[in-house]
Order: sequence, then C-alpha cells, then structure tokens
Amino acid sequence: MKDEEEEGNPRQELSESAESRRTLRQRSDENVSRKPQASERGRGSEKGRRKQRVKRRGEATPHREGLTAVNETAVRTSEKKHVCPECGKICDTKSHFVQHFRLHTGEKPFECLKCGKRFNQRAHLNVHQRIHTGEKPFECLVCGEYFRTKAHLVQHQRVHTGEKPFECLECGKRFSASVSLSIHQRIHTGDKPFKCLECGKRFSQRGQLNVHQRMHTGEKPFECFECGKRFSSNSSLYMHQRSHTKAKPFECLECGKRKSCFVEHQRIHTGEKPIECLKCGKRFSASSSLYMHQRSHTKEKPFECLECGKRFTATSSLRTHQSIHSGEKPFECPECGKTFRCSSYLSGHQRIHTGEKPFECLKCRKRFCSSTSLSIHQRIHNGEKPFECLECGEYFRTNSGLIQHQRIHTGEKPYECIECGKRFRQRGGLITHQRTHTGERPYECCECGKRFTQRIALIKHQQIHTRKKR
Repeated sequence: MKDEEEEGNPRQELSESAESRRTLRQRSDENVSRKPQASERGRGSEKGRRKQRVKRRGEATPHREGLTAVNETAVRTSEKKHVCPECGKICDTKSHFVQHFRLHTGEKPFECLKCGKRFNQRAHLNVHQRIHTGEKPFECLVCGEYFRTKAHLVQHQRVHTGEKPFECLECGKRFSASVSLSIHQRIHTGDKPFKCLECGKRFSQRGQLNVHQRMHTGEKPFECFECGKRFSSNSSLYMHQRSHTKAKPFECLECGKRKSCFVEHQRIHTGEKPIECLKCGKRFSASSSLYMHQRSHTKEKPFECLECGKRFTATSSLRTHQSIHSGEKPFECPECGKTFRCSSYLSGHQRIHTGEKPFECLKCRKRFCSSTSLSIHQRIHNGEKPFECLECGEYFRTNSGLIQHQRIHTGEKPYECIECGKRFRQRGGLITHQRTHTGERPYECCECGKRFTQRIALIKHQQIHTRKKR
C-alpha cells in the first residue's frame, strides 16, 4: 500500500503542473489581445505629439482651422453670452445673468440678520452690513477720511481734485457724482417720483419727502446743543448753528460780503436764474425760492401761527408775523435808530438814507429801493390785481390795499390817536391827524416857502404858482 501511494503522487504532480501551464498560457494570450499593435502605438503617440506641438504654437485646432482669429473669438464669445428674455440685455456669465434677472423678478434672497433688510446681491449685503459694524475700509490719502465703499471714496476724492465728469446736457452744469446729475435733471424734466401718502404732494428727492413727512408727524430729530432748539432737517440745524457762531465762511469777490450760501448769492451779480417754474415760466436763482413760489399755485400754507391761526407759505413769513404778537423788533437802523421786525425791512429802509434804488422797471425806467415795490409797481403796467374782496368782488393790486378796503365792510378802525381818542382805518390817516396836535408841517412849497401837513395839500397849492406862470 505504501509503495502504491508513493507511485501515485508523481502522477498527480504532473497533472497539476500541466494544468497550471495551460492557465498561464491563456492569460498571456488575453494580455496580448488587449495591447495595441506596435504600429498603432507609434501612430497614436505621433498624433499626441502633434497635438501638443499645435497647442504650444497657438495654432487653430483641426475643427477650427478654417476660421480667422476674429471669427474664432466671436464663436467663443457667443458661447458665453446669456440674453435676458425680459429686456434683451446680454450678460457675459451665467452668474451675472442670474443677478440681473432678479431686477425683473424682485427676488432678494440675501437678508441682513441685524435689521431684516433684503438685497438681490451678496455684495450689496456685505456693503450694507458695514453700517452695523461701523467698518470703513477705504481711506482717503489726502485728508485721512474713511468710507464704507470704494465708490464713495472715488466720489469724495473729486472734492480734492475738483473733477466734475458728469455734465447736464440741458444747461451745461457739471457734477462730481452721477446721482447728483440725475437729481439735477429732474429740475428740467419736472419729474417728481416721490409722493407723500398723507397729502399727495410729490418731490424730486427722497430726502425732501422725508423732511416733508415730518410736518405731518411733528418729528424734529435734529437738536441744537447750544440752545436746545429742534429742527426737522439736518440742513436747517446747520444753518441755525451759524447764528451762534456768526460764521459766514464764503466771501464774495464782487461785493466783499460774506455769505453762508455762496452759490446763490453770486447769482445776484450774474443775474442767473436757472430754475424755472413749470406752471408759469417764472425763473428763480435758488431752488428754495421756486419751492416757496410753487405754493402760490397750490395755495398751500403749511405754517400756522399758534396765536391767531393765520397760515403762511414760509417759516420766515411766520416768524415775521409772530413778532406782531410779541412786539419784538430786533433789527435797528444805525442811522436813525428805527427798529424793524425783519432784516429785509431794515435793508429796504436803509436805502432811504443811501438813496440807492437798484430795482428798475423795464417799462418806464422808474427805479425802486426794493424788489417788492417794483413788483407792485409793475401791476400798473400789466393791469394785474390779484387780491379780491369776497364781500363786493372788487380787486386790488396789493394785499394791504385789500385789507384797508375790507375795513369799510367791517367798520374796523384799528389806529387810535393817543391825544384825542379818534380812530382811523389807515395808519396814514392817523399820522396826518397827529400833525394837528404837534403842529408839524413837513411838506414845503419851493416857490413861496409855505408848509403843509399833507402832500396832497402841497400839490394843490403848487397849482396856484403854475397858473400864475402861464
């Protein structure tokens, strides 16, 4: 048994070795079949080397060999462009197209976690967040001031360089910022996109609307630290503070006067009136003058006297009126000591002493010491009588003429003589009457020296001399 086993083992070993040789031969054949022929490998490697040489030389790839360099660029560009289906705008990248399309959809996916305000671009959110963090990474190298955005820095630097690259095509005025030009152009177009929901009044600037709305709310967030007076706008506070500092930082080279509003003052000398009322065509040198004038068309009188309820179109008119109740006359003439309620009355009065009459009527060349007197005089030529009596329908050239006339209907005689108690409808009547007590006769005849208490009496007397000469 043992010998048989020993003889059987060699036969088994031979069969196993033969089987393993067959397996190895099959694997070798499979590997050979997978490998490309040598000629094919050579051709393939040659093609790869040729492609690399073409790429290095910057030559056109085979499927674009017939295109010129310009056409090739056009093909590449057209592949990248994205056209907006709403407005037709072409965007270079898909991300730009997505951002642009949010303008049409109103989508604002980026929210500020501090205040809840939403934005259509992440970059706008990042800039907004600097308001909360106080971060101002952009520094002006000239004055050291910091800004939240690069655009604000660039705009600020134009203050130092004097550059004003944005020009109004209507009037030629130039601006340092495009947004300032856009706001200015609304003067010419009359566009007022911002509407007050309380009264329906419209404004050309959002800031003007915000200030106006404070009239309805009574809000006055800007306080003067000197006297505690509060204001509805920062500009009003700034102007008020100059009353404490007496600052007038701008000197006029024409007349030497120092002014806080230099540009508007210069227009007095140049006669420039660039701001036009779209209702009547009247022109003004300052936008504030136009703003007040427009109330004559709208009949708006937003400023009310708390003493008597009378309403006014301007705060300055209200302040002048209030001095009637208080009796205050803070403006004194250095020549004669006469006092006035407002500075404009004093300026007009001082021209009596200087004899200056800078306002001339173009119709008859008559000159006046105040623009108000000229305006009233011009109504003689144009026949305008804008003030109507509601009792009898009679019209008058001046408001004071209407008031005096209305006293005929009411019987009011507000002017009383202190000497005898007699009352008069007009101040002129009281002054003339008081001369009977004082004996004053201010009107003298140049021919004979006779004196009179009234100008009309002098005129009648002078006719005697005129008849004698004939």
